[in-house]
Amino acid sequence: LPGKVEVGRDGLIARYRSRAGLLLPQVPVDEGCDAEDFLSQTCAKAGLSPDAWVRGDVEFEKFSAQVFEEKEPSGRVAEKGLG
Repeated sequence: LPGKVEVGRDGLIARYRSRAGLLLPQVPVDEGCDAEDFLSQTCAKAGLSPDAWVRGDVEFEKFSAQVFEEKEPSGRVAEKGLG
């Protein structure tokens, strides 16, 4: 599963029964996470144990996002590169 997640491109949604958690693509970049840490943090966000993704019964969805940042307060806004 970690090989199917590209840090800096993918956002993740973890679903298990009635629980769900979402992390945006910039989270692992900002936190310095690798793909396994990203999967673990997404599980934790869904209220699951961080290693729940290893069991294989958690469903994941990937998505991408266009991320923008303000260069200075009340200043110019530009697309933020995550890679």
